Amino acid sequence: MNAPMAAAEPARAREICSVLATVPYEPAELDELRRAVAPARFIHCAPGDVEGINAALQEVDVAIIAGDLDDRFIAAPKLKWVHCDHSGLTKSARPEVFEKGLVVTGSAGRSAAALAQHAFYFALALTYDAKQLIAKQAEHAWRAIPNYENKLGLAGKTLGIVGYGQTGIEMAALGKAFQMRVIAYNRSVIEDPKNVDLMLCSERGDAIDPLIEQSDVIMLATQLTDVTYHMFSGPQFSRMKNSALIINMARGPVIDEAALVAALESGEIAGAGLDVFSKEPLPNDSPLWDQPNVLLTPHMTPGLPDKRRRSINMILENISRYREGRSLLNALSQKDVFTPKA
Repeated sequence: MNAPMAAAEPARAREICSVLATVPYEPAELDELRRAVAPARFIHCAPGDVEGINAALQEVDVAIIAGDLDDRFIAAPKLKWVHCDHSGLTKSARPEVFEKGLVVTGSAGRSAAALAQHAFYFALALTYDAKQLIAKQAEHAWRAIPNYENKLGLAGKTLGIVGYGQTGIEMAALGKAFQMRVIAYNRSVIEDPKNVDLMLCSERGDAIDPLIEQSDVIMLATQLTDVTYHMFSGPQFSRMKNSALIINMARGPVIDEAALVAALESGEIAGAGLDVFSKEPLPNDSPLWDQPNVLLTPHMTPGLPDKRRRSINMILENISRYREGRSLLNALSQKDVFTPKA
């Protein structure tokens, strides 16, 4: 799990000579990037302009791209830094990236507030049994859900957050706004995190067990790596409270879906909110579609009005840091490698 910032390489001044950009920005926004990298040559290509991109990759040392890097970027003879303008860099966290010595950064955090709110949409809808409430409203049925008066809201419950990057930070703030106790688990060490009652860090030797066993709601906001693949499977579900909810805003394979279905059907856990899946689109025959205690969204979150502005600001900041030889925002490290599973 990443901290909000990760070091890319030892500090040393770096020159920018030629830049490829494939981001679909407005002309004024592209001009802003052009000025930031000046006097370097600035080449803009549409994401689908294969010929133009291939030609540019023969000369550029920096690329700012709309999606993930592919073999063309690995083979580019002069390329040193690639910024992928989206959050999850799982597909770019390839061993050959580090073998080549490429610096790869992303735009993680630009939608953190919206993702955290999405997680609480799941938490509230599951806690208040929105599915049944909507069904009973359609039936014009008044107080027709058995034992509804015994339900408890989020206040006073424990929220567990796995991954304390920008989204995890926003989740913790909302958890405190809902008067919850907050436990967070992160890969790297975080000292005195705001809005967290108990901070667990794997690099400090802390186990995730207290979070699993004590949480009423577990929210996943971690990267998908070789370490976090199927991080939640049968043994973890068996240690969760029977009344607990799990919410996945990370990547689908962080959860073992077969084990999740078994835990849901057996009553081992109370429910799940899922925005990401091991296979997307979710197959029509997936049992997750019809689970009464599951809410699904199709890997789609409402945005923020300044989302693009946040991306541009990250890129501008990283251009300055790169030239000054400082560590870059949202830089991949070898700990982020994910090897696709069969």
